[in-house]
This record gives sequence, C-alpha cells and structure tokens, in this order.
Amino acid sequence: MEKLVEQVWDYTKHAKFYSYRPNYAPKSIDMLVCLAHGGGGGGVPGNSSLKVADIGAGTGNLSIMLLERACEVVSVEPNDAMREIGIERTKGQKITWVRATGIDSTLKAGEFDWVTFGSSFNVMDRNEALVEAHRLLKKGSYFSCMWNHRDLNDPVQKIAEDTIVEFVPNYTRGTRREDQRPIIESRKDLFDNIIYLEEDFYFHQSIENYINAWKSVKNPYWDLEQAEGVELFEKISSKIRERLPQEFDIKYTTRCWSAKKI
Repeated sequence: MEKLVEQVWDYTKHAKFYSYRPNYAPKSIDMLVCLAHGGGGGGVPGNSSLKVADIGAGTGNLSIMLLERACEVVSVEPNDAMREIGIERTKGQKITWVRATGIDSTLKAGEFDWVTFGSSFNVMDRNEALVEAHRLLKKGSYFSCMWNHRDLNDPVQKIAEDTIVEFVPNYTRGTRREDQRPIIESRKDLFDNIIYLEEDFYFHQSIENYINAWKSVKNPYWDLEQAEGVELFEKISSKIRERLPQEFDIKYTTRCWSAKKI
C-alpha cells in the first residue's frame, strides 16, 4: 500500500500547483471543529485545543485551516515535495510534519481528538485508512474525510468538463466523487454515528490560475511527466482558454463525511 501512495499517487510534479486550488469552505471547517470538540477528548470549544492528525496533508491546505482554529496539528505526508512546501508554509506554528503514509502513520495510538483526510482518503486503501484512524483516535472521537468538488452545473465548470470530454470521451472523476458512507458503514466495528456535511461556495480565479489548478490534478488521462500527456493537456487548456473569460467566480462544494470511533 505504501507503493500505492508514493508511486502510483506520486504528486511530486503537481505539488507547486496546489496553491491554485480553492481551500475548503470555512464555515464547514468551523462546524467540523465544533463536532470534534464534542467528541471524546476535545472538551468544550474554546477551553482546550484539539490534537489533530491530518493524514495526507499535502502542502498544508487543511492543516493551515486547522491551525487558524487553534488546533495542535500533526501533518502526515509521504511525498517529500509536498511536505517541504507544507513545512515552509507553516513555519513557526504549532505543527509537526511526519513523513509517513495514511495506513502506517507511525503516530502513537489513542492520542488524537480528531483525524482528518483532506482530499486524501481516496488515494489509499480506504479500509486500511479507517483501521489506522481508529487506532489513532481517543474513544468517542471523530474522523473526517473531505473534498472540494467542482459544481458541474456551474457554467464555467460545465465548459471545462465538456472540453475535457471532447478530448477524453471516457473521462471519469474517480473515487473522490463517490459517496463515502458505504465504506464507512462496512466498518461498523470501528465507526458509527456518520455525519454528512456539504456547503457550496464561490472562488474567484483568473483563467491562468484555473489552468494551473488543473495541473495539480493527477488522473490516468494525462500524465504531465510524459510528452503525450503534456500535449493532450495543452490541447485541452488551449480550448478552455478560448472558451472562458479572463476572470470569473466559480462554484465548488465542500463535501465531508465524519464518523465517531466506537
């Protein structure tokens, strides 16, 4: 499974483009922090800080939001390029970065008030990730997995999606788009009390930043390490540039599944 995370899902060349992606909806993170505080070890919001294991932390997008909400964060990220960016972005803050995978985090059992997977739950064996999250959590505490999904009814997103399908007719969006409830429910020995949350938001982007955000996406259709992948991506992005304005507000949805450790 380490091979899955570090090689099949190697984000080394994508890391520098992660800053162009929108972060999660702030109110959703606020609500999740309140949920985590009400779990096994966090106490009353404002009275104590949550100790959070942010699994697959990438370049620190979610970790930074957690730090802004007074959490004590341990960020687990196997990819050196992404972790180095995250370390630089969070210098001087109450955070520890660990080089490890989501299914073998190397962290101590039963020490965390909350375990989070920000756009990372889908890049590892989800069953093994649930086992590891359960091991890390205090009894009665929560794990959460979340993603930002493009709103495919948004005019901008529809143009982009239609353009991609022109060049890649078999294009699909993968596990990150799936309902995570079935996999969580399959481990009722580990987690229960599933809570689902979603929130729409708008993100202002220039066309160039939007294209750069697409460069952070890893999928089986274009590999930016290969000449053919670069050529395909350039064709797609050229068409998107023709069809979209120079700047726009674009709609996303933060979707999150949380469940309590039994």
